[in-house]
Amino acid sequence: MDKVNSRLRLGVLTTICAAALSCAGAAAQQTGSTATQAAAAAQRGSLLIVGGGPIPDAILARFVALAGGRGRARIVIYPMASEYPDAGLELAEDFRKLGAEAERIVLSRAEADTEAAALRLDGVTGIWFGGGDQAKLTGAIGHTRVETAIHERYSAGAVIGGTSAGAAVMSTPMLTGDERRPGGDRPPEKDSSDAFMTIARDNVVTVEGFALVPGVVIDQHHVRRRRNNRLLSVVLEHPDLVGIGIDESTALEVGPSGPWRVLGASVAVVYDARQARITPPSAAILGASEVRLSVLPAGSTYDRATGTATLP
Repeated sequence: MDKVNSRLRLGVLTTICAAALSCAGAAAQQTGSTATQAAAAAQRGSLLIVGGGPIPDAILARFVALAGGRGRARIVIYPMASEYPDAGLELAEDFRKLGAEAERIVLSRAEADTEAAALRLDGVTGIWFGGGDQAKLTGAIGHTRVETAIHERYSAGAVIGGTSAGAAVMSTPMLTGDERRPGGDRPPEKDSSDAFMTIARDNVVTVEGFALVPGVVIDQHHVRRRRNNRLLSVVLEHPDLVGIGIDESTALEVGPSGPWRVLGASVAVVYDARQARITPPSAAILGASEVRLSVLPAGSTYDRATGTATLP
């Protein structure tokens, strides 16, 4: 009987250990996705990222709808990327015509880091970043109380939108529009407007953006200004990032869950090198194979988690 009981105890212990090891293994497999799931859970709002150029009425109307709709939307516009003193005034009026309460707020960096400026976002349901120079916008707001408040409003369900420079700031890294070695070994003429003529390592200048959309680098005016070289260069240098080039008069809508959606008049171009073969850093030329390319017109969707794109 003692031998039988010993065998039973041994069998039970073996089963318990096996179950514990199985659970530990499953937990280890999930570790890599835990941070991503936590980040996704914190992002309860939406993004409406516009590639610059004339903004179709339907995109503005969609922003107001995401902000709560007529009579409920409360929108703040930050125009500090622009050099024009009246930037954002016309857009504020456009939002009011759509039934939203809209306010244009211009802040210096010192003002943006005050509690008073952050409190002006209390109850706001939509925040819009205007076009111009994205470095001016991040220089005014980055790492201030206002940026913290923007993330808090986003987590609470607000929609964050922007166009041109206001699109670039959505991601980290953020494209600045600068390059280190224009033309590579064959620089353009002194007065040439040519830019990003090469696909190369350590050429495209990036800095920290607002990191509202993780795992992505955003480009704007993408097709109209032929910016494929610069975005592809960044994606091949950082293959964990998906590059999304949004053309003018076109928007990418990023909801709190589910695939992202393309709206507007042109396309969003997606560069995905997560499964690509890429030349090593020691190689003279930056090259790759098996990069996934999607050219997505309005009505298309894109799921970053799976890399799946659908056409309308």
